[in-house]
Amino acid sequence: MRYLMLTGLLLAGQALADAPLGLPEVPVPAANPQTPEKIALGDRLFEDKRFSATGDVSCSTCHAAEKVFTDSPLQVSEGIRKLTGTRNAPTVVNAAYNESQFWDGRSPDLEDQALHPFLNPVEMALPSHDVILEIIRGDKDYVAAFKGVFGVAPEDITMTEVTQAIAAFERTKVSGNSAFDRWYFGGDSTAMSEAAQRGFTVFLQDGRCVSCHTIEQDHALFTDHLFHNVGIGINDIQNQVPTLAEAFLKAKSQGIDVDVAVLADANTSHLGRFAVTDDLSAMGGFKTPTLRNIAATAPYMHDGSLTTLRDVVVHYNNGGVTQEGNPVNAFLSGGIRPLDLTDQQIDDLVAFMEALTSPEYATSESMSTGGAE
Repeated sequence: MRYLMLTGLLLAGQALADAPLGLPEVPVPAANPQTPEKIALGDRLFEDKRFSATGDVSCSTCHAAEKVFTDSPLQVSEGIRKLTGTRNAPTVVNAAYNESQFWDGRSPDLEDQALHPFLNPVEMALPSHDVILEIIRGDKDYVAAFKGVFGVAPEDITMTEVTQAIAAFERTKVSGNSAFDRWYFGGDSTAMSEAAQRGFTVFLQDGRCVSCHTIEQDHALFTDHLFHNVGIGINDIQNQVPTLAEAFLKAKSQGIDVDVAVLADANTSHLGRFAVTDDLSAMGGFKTPTLRNIAATAPYMHDGSLTTLRDVVVHYNNGGVTQEGNPVNAFLSGGIRPLDLTDQQIDDLVAFMEALTSPEYATSESMSTGGAE
C-alpha cells in the first residue's frame, strides 16, 4: 500500500497537468475520470508480471518506459517464452489521443485495448481474465487500492475496474515540447535546425506528408486517425489476397478471434483494417501513426519491416514500394504515388522527423540534426 500511496503523490501532477506545448487537452471519458490514486493503481497493474501465463511478462514488457513505451528495437513484439507475433509495438505515449487502438483499430479505446494482450496466446497467454481477478483479490495492497479508488469489495472487482485503472495510467503518458513545437508553436526561431526547417517545407509540400500526419492551428497530433494501404506487407502477398480474404471471412463467420488471428499469422496480419471491417476497400490498410518521438522508436510500419526513417521516406518516395520498380498492390491508397524527392530533400525530411522528439526521450543520435545548430 505504501508503494501505491507514494506513486500516487508522484503522479498527482500528471493527473491535473496542462497539456505540453504542441498538444491539446487530453480527452478523458466521463465514465473514467483521472485521479492520482487511480493512476498509481494503473501503474502497478501495468508492471505486474503475474498477469501472464509464465509470470515474466507484463504490459511494460512491450511498452517499456525507457524505450518510449515500446519494445524498440524489436521488429515485432515478444510475449511469453519469447513467442513472437506479427506487429510492431506502437508507443503508449500520446495514445490517449488515438480515436482507436491497435494498428488496425480493432479496439475503440484504451480501456478495451487493455483487455486483449492478457489472453492472446503469443502475448501473455492467460486462459481467462479470472486469473487476474484471483491475483488481485488475494493481494491485500490491491484490495485496499481498489476499495479506495472504486469503492468495491474484493469479490466485486471486475476487469472493468482493472482496465479503467490501466487506461488512467496510460493517459498520463503525454509528451510534446519537441524542438518543432518550440519553433512552430512557441515562436523560438533557434529551436530547430535549418535542415529540419527545410524538411518541414518538404513535409508540407513535395512530400505531402501532412495529408495524413496532420497539423492543426494550435497543436499537432501528426495523425488523421484513418487507415491507409501504403504498400507494406500487402505488396508481398497481393497474389494471395483473394484466397486469404475468403478464408479469413469464413473463419471469422465461424467465430475466430480477430485479435488472435492477426498476431498468429503474418499473411493474415497484412490484411490490415479489412480483418476488422470485412470491407475490401480497407484491404491492407493500417492506422496512420503519430510521428511524435518517431526517431526514438525504430523500426517502423505495422510489421517493423523498415529499419530507419530514411528507409521509410524512400519507400514513400518510390510510390509505396520498398524497392523502386517493384509492383504495387491493387488496394494501394490513392494518395500514394512517387514523390521524386532529391537526396537532400530526403535527408532534410528525416531531420524534421528527428526534431519531433520530446526532451525526455531525446538522445544525441535522435536530436543530432533536429535540434538547434
